[in-house]
Amino acid sequence: MKRFAVVGHLAATSGTFSLNDLPGSGGRMDVLCRCINSALFLSHDLRRDVECYLILLGEPGPEKTVLFCGDEVRYLSPDERSSAALIKKALSIPCGDEFRESTPGVYVRRGGLSRLLGEIPFAVLDETGEDIRTATVLPEAYILSDHHNLTAAEEGLIEGYSRYSVGPRSLHADHTITVLLNEMDRRES
Repeated sequence: MKRFAVVGHLAATSGTFSLNDLPGSGGRMDVLCRCINSALFLSHDLRRDVECYLILLGEPGPEKTVLFCGDEVRYLSPDERSSAALIKKALSIPCGDEFRESTPGVYVRRGGLSRLLGEIPFAVLDETGEDIRTATVLPEAYILSDHHNLTAAEEGLIEGYSRYSVGPRSLHADHTITVLLNEMDRRES
């Protein structure tokens, strides 16, 4: 199973954001929706071996994690609004410490990065890391950030984690996922 965890520093933690204003009222929810699409969609199909975790840190709080499972997800179309609608629905249901399904393949729970790090062995996607094209073995799970860099506290949590790079330049999070999955596809074929 390939896994991506995307930290959304401003992403709304309630379902009150507007689908017509994902960058504003959603706290750059558009960035996270593009990451879901990059992680899950193929041409005319879905990647059934991918899970995408969205770590929402914005207002009104507390932190929440939304999980999209490629082998279970339904009602997802390859546009930002579709992804956002499923996130909005997930955030509108009461959630606790365990994942609760809001729609098929979409889950939500309280908690953020520190909790997820204790459950899954992630590597970090970072421009300064080892080039994925020359790495002998690629991990199955990666953490990356939205349009903001990871904070000092977040960097402290991932200190000592393996770091990988898709190239020497800083790319958008969704583009980074696409490049990495392309490299994984090439190695698997």
